[in-house]
Amino acid sequence: MNLPRFPLLKDKEMKELLKKAKAGEVYARDKLVNCNLKLVFNIVKRFQNRGYELEDLFQIGCIGLMKAIDKFDLSYDVKFSTYAVPMIVGEIRRFLRDDSPVKVSRSLKETAYKIQQVRSLLTSRLGREPSVGEVGAEMSLSREEVVNALEATQSPTSIYETLHQDDGDPIYLLDQLKGEENDDALESISIKDLLDNLPERDQYIIKMRFFEDKTQSEIAGKLGLSQVQVSRLERQALKKLKELMGRSE
Repeated sequence: MNLPRFPLLKDKEMKELLKKAKAGEVYARDKLVNCNLKLVFNIVKRFQNRGYELEDLFQIGCIGLMKAIDKFDLSYDVKFSTYAVPMIVGEIRRFLRDDSPVKVSRSLKETAYKIQQVRSLLTSRLGREPSVGEVGAEMSLSREEVVNALEATQSPTSIYETLHQDDGDPIYLLDQLKGEENDDALESISIKDLLDNLPERDQYIIKMRFFEDKTQSEIAGKLGLSQVQVSRLERQALKKLKELMGRSE
């Protein structure tokens, strides 16, 4: 995203603009919005890989920023940014929740909320995490009802959610997943001939990942490497394969 460049506001200037914005001065309100766009963008980046474009989430974050400007009370003994951040985060989370393709009834959400409260109370009382059965008994619910309520309110996770990143090489949730084994796949795909042109270690990684459905962690253990190293080698090997495929075509 290419954000317009506006100078950062000092505390004194921020307060003056907030006063003018409260008095209805449009220019002051617009300047407050423009000079806090970077703040919104930094928050929006936390919500990457949720299935939404950053630009869309950025617009939602700007709505939260404008609400913060309108609702901020100058008598608060806090900086405006301290007040605005939870407002912006809340607006984005509300959008993600309401726009979710999985619709959950209000009653089920309320049940899940009460379950969390009871779980906290039982944890304090028992000195340990309570079982599903104990939570259900406390609320006169069956184990199935407790599990259904908790599972229904879980947010969907993107397979491209970043689990770890080191030296600019992210490891996604997808990299941890395994599929069904297909022992005959290698023999039935013409890419076998191209694999022979790769270094032995690259061949091993590609075969293990895509024909034996091993995770990067499993391959890393077999090769004595870190998962980050395997991730990097896998991308390099795939790039070489694409180049070889282009030449063969």
